Amino acid sequence: MFFVARPSFALRPTWIFSLYRRTSILLSTSTSCLQARHAPPTFSNLKPLNSEISNCMRNGLVEEAQKLFDEMPQRNVVTWNSMIRGYFLNGRRSDGISLFRRMPERDIFSYNTVIAGLMQCGDVDDAKDIFDVMPFRDVVSWNSMIAGYVRNGLLEKAIQLFDEMPSKDVISWNLIIGGLVNCDKLDSAEEYFGKMNRRDLVSWTIMISGLARAGRVDKARKLFESMPMKDDRAWNAMMAGYIENGQIEMAEELFEKMPERNFDSWNGLVNGLVGSQRVDDARRLFMEMPEKCQKTWNNIVLAYIRNGLVKDTHGVLEKTPYGNIVSWTNLIVGYFGIGEVGIAVKIFESIQDKDATIWNATIFGLGENDRGEEGLKLFTRMIRLGPRLDKATFTSVLTICSNLEALQLGRQAHGLVIKAGFSDIVSVSNAMVTMYARCGNMDCALMEFRSMSSRDVISWNSIICGFAHHGNGKEALEMIEKMRLANIEPNHITFIGVLSACSHKGLVEQGRYYFNLMKNECSIQPLSEHYTCLVDLFGRFGLIDEALSFLVEMKMEEIEVPPSVWGALLGACRIHKNYDVGVIAGEKVLEKEPHNSGVYLILAEMYLGSGKREDAERILARMKNNGVKKQPGCSWVEINNSGHVFLSGDRSNPHFERICCVLKLLNLEMEKTELQTT
Repeated sequence: MFFVARPSFALRPTWIFSLYRRTSILLSTSTSCLQARHAPPTFSNLKPLNSEISNCMRNGLVEEAQKLFDEMPQRNVVTWNSMIRGYFLNGRRSDGISLFRRMPERDIFSYNTVIAGLMQCGDVDDAKDIFDVMPFRDVVSWNSMIAGYVRNGLLEKAIQLFDEMPSKDVISWNLIIGGLVNCDKLDSAEEYFGKMNRRDLVSWTIMISGLARAGRVDKARKLFESMPMKDDRAWNAMMAGYIENGQIEMAEELFEKMPERNFDSWNGLVNGLVGSQRVDDARRLFMEMPEKCQKTWNNIVLAYIRNGLVKDTHGVLEKTPYGNIVSWTNLIVGYFGIGEVGIAVKIFESIQDKDATIWNATIFGLGENDRGEEGLKLFTRMIRLGPRLDKATFTSVLTICSNLEALQLGRQAHGLVIKAGFSDIVSVSNAMVTMYARCGNMDCALMEFRSMSSRDVISWNSIICGFAHHGNGKEALEMIEKMRLANIEPNHITFIGVLSACSHKGLVEQGRYYFNLMKNECSIQPLSEHYTCLVDLFGRFGLIDEALSFLVEMKMEEIEVPPSVWGALLGACRIHKNYDVGVIAGEKVLEKEPHNSGVYLILAEMYLGSGKREDAERILARMKNNGVKKQPGCSWVEINNSGHVFLSGDRSNPHFERICCVLKLLNLEMEKTELQTT
């Protein structure tokens, strides 16, 4: 649970899309300037008003622009075009089309603006209709259509239109080459690149980036070296190519040769060093950066934490001025990750301006470290003092309620979810389904599940595992079939729930069926948890040999047999008195868990059952010599939002005498009822 995404170090396909967008903006801006320059002289007094409309639209002030437009006594074609372009810029497609249809007269810029706007919205057919009825076209018209086709994944139509163009400029060629590169058709891109009569820096940069991204770094470098002149984008594209292909040393070498370095140059190499696990070098280079980037610093901090250097990172943050709340939040998460709860909480309390993320991280961390009660107390503080609760807050709190099996607190959290308007958030609903299921209220869990407007695989897993946990095998199997009908692909957790349900209900044939379905149809490699369920299932019905066959299969799949699988086999052997296999299974558990008191006692019981008293005494002596003590039985109940824990032999509860009195009365009632029935 960290809060800084790992950066991308290369020019991704989205960079090419931004090229199309920037190209459209440049074309639109330049044509608007030309249009303004050639506006009729009688409307020269409209120029300031037209500029004001454009400024309002650029700043999202659509209503102000609309008001200004409505109040203008006179308008020229530039006025109308500025409004139409502004509507599309602010996502108001229908208003832009409506105004275009109302225009008393149009020029070529009117058509080009609408075509570019429609293509941005994905309305390819409408843009084509406008293009077809244009009284005359310029190269901008054709380029707008080509850019739109490429943007909307219609590369073949873009190429067809490109071939029909009466005259092409360098932008036309760049759009087609960029589209081919983006679709990984590098050979075709190179062919078009070779046909260009004139290339600009963008042409070269697109090809270099595409070749490098495809792993053809040497060819990209040759192209880079052959450029007649290079700008910082070309240098950065080549460096990014080296970084993405794991050649960080070559990237460093290129960085040193750069005639000029901009922010992207420094930032790209620092992040590349972080991605190459050279965090110390990244930190040193970051210190040399003329312009520091907070996100990059947070990436460095996060890398140190992920490498386990939490305390070292803490020291660095204390000594440098670059940390912000994201840095400290990640440090808190790091301390929770190594179990240093006290330090994590201390850092949290020291932060003056806490945002929702740092509150959520602390609440979540407390829950993950078995300090759920403290997490809930912090949640109540957050309600009073903190920022607005968000979906992560409720997900963490509901998870804590699940782990504590605190149903009443979970209900209260549910009420707050509804009040805050997060009941339609899938992740929050999933947490509520899990909470109700773990707290024993499957009716509410199923009600919440059915009320969800949309479900993901976690939603289905939550309800399936809930039914399995309560021994409702039939319902769990019905749910997985409904899940498949809903075209949601099951994952390994789904099948853990299903196989667990089969195990609890003794559904042997269904267990075989779903295990084979998982392997053969869903192509999911079984994990140790799946084998544990099957060994438990077959073992319960005395099919010890078949249970052992799964252990053989695990070894063939080179999966280490965990203590849980041997423990399931041991339990089965105990029930069916297969002492020979049981002893082997018990010893395998003790190899990994020498302090598991239950296994010693089961082995001693099995030895006694087979008349081997000396062996039983030997295993008990071994238990004593290893310092293993039997764990007392434990149970707990929740009364009035308060949990009460009871340990075997413990008399410390303040109501102990009253509880014993009630238990004696219940015992007498049971004996009386038994006598009456006999």
